Amino acid sequence: MGVKPLGEWTVALLVALHHEVLLFAAVGLAIGGLDDLLVDLLFFARKAWRDITIYGRHERMTTPLLPASARPGKIAIFVPAWQEANVIGPMLRNALDRWGDGPYRIFVGTYPNDLDTIGAVAELAKGEPRLMLGINDRPGPTTKADCLNLLWRAMLADEAAGGFRYKAVLLHDAEDVVHADEIRLFDFMIDRFEMVQLPVLPLPGRGGWLARAIANHYGDEFAESHGKFLTVREALGASVPSAGVACAFERNTLAALAPDPASCPFDPTSLTEDYEAGLRIRDMGGRGVFVRMRDADGEVVATREYFPDCIHAAVKQKARWMVGISLAGWDRLGWRGGPAEWWMRLRDRRAAIAALVLFAAYISLLLGCALALMGLFVPMPARPLSSTIILLLWLNLLLMLWRAGMRVLFVTRAYGLRAGLGAVPRTLIANYIAILAARRAVFLYIRSLFGEPLAWDKTQHHFPDLQPRS
Repeated sequence: MGVKPLGEWTVALLVALHHEVLLFAAVGLAIGGLDDLLVDLLFFARKAWRDITIYGRHERMTTPLLPASARPGKIAIFVPAWQEANVIGPMLRNALDRWGDGPYRIFVGTYPNDLDTIGAVAELAKGEPRLMLGINDRPGPTTKADCLNLLWRAMLADEAAGGFRYKAVLLHDAEDVVHADEIRLFDFMIDRFEMVQLPVLPLPGRGGWLARAIANHYGDEFAESHGKFLTVREALGASVPSAGVACAFERNTLAALAPDPASCPFDPTSLTEDYEAGLRIRDMGGRGVFVRMRDADGEVVATREYFPDCIHAAVKQKARWMVGISLAGWDRLGWRGGPAEWWMRLRDRRAAIAALVLFAAYISLLLGCALALMGLFVPMPARPLSSTIILLLWLNLLLMLWRAGMRVLFVTRAYGLRAGLGAVPRTLIANYIAILAARRAVFLYIRSLFGEPLAWDKTQHHFPDLQPRS
């Protein structure tokens, strides 16, 4: 029996749909792949130049060789905390232990309806001058920026009571494993730059294989972002965005971000206030820097922390980043600066579109398999692929192999060969999370346009079991 007319129309429609979706995905993947390739080439060109002109003649700077600041000052560390009772105590004890009696003070922001977190901080703050507890007037969750503004006001009150001014403001989260040398490193670098960002290295995942894979895909992404991309961004003279942790701002520069002297520097309506601060400092003429420096043991001075290890939490976190950077960034921050800055901001804001391209690529693959299976039972209309699509497919294959090689290289550099090889199959999980996060981000952003306020959509955190220093 032949195919009925309705069936013929259905098959023809699926063939046409497959062609169009395949073309869209192929073009989108090629554009993104070439964009990433250019960043890779710039990174290796910069590295070769520095190896020849600088490190060929001078010893690489490490924290033991770091000179003292010419203008030493006290650093205020802001730690916003909403429902962090299970991690805030170990985090603060570890920070106080590693930083010792250095020139700093930790300000922890909490909420009146989060008594467990308040109790955990208050217990440590008893008789501890290096630690100050702040409680928001409003119940949580508001936004992280609102909590940071609470700490800014507490810092100003501390300055007024003590008759001094802090040199810098350092941001950390309640789950961060801080590095012992970072206070001294920030003190030195803030003399020269208005914003200083250190690397963030996600801790390897725990639990079953899926939980480990979800957590470790963050390590894959940060290995490239903080091992390559930010160095290229800085070299081009573009803004260095803050990661929200392990990031210090020169105190007066941060104050200048406020709309007026009576206001606070962080925008409480933003979900990515840290990222925006880095770009706004660049717009004001300030300079940011990304610093990768090793300590006496050869380890990178970086902040380490556990990232989400379940799909739901990862989607929530990445959707928040996507709303603040990829969607709201278009209208909140605009397109200031020169060509290099425009390029970097476009890369920041392509996440939602990139997720759509990935979704189209997977749909095209599924449609292709379905049509091939149908061809075993019914006649299929002939529609050979055009030479343009064939060329794009070959180009994308080469770019995919290059991208896989780069991912293995940088993850191996940060976590070892086994983790590097595992980064390739983890790309499937990363793509799945990105697609779901883009869907969630679009709906959140649309609701915000209709007046629904954005809230602190945080995830549950863990802190590693650390042995106290002897």
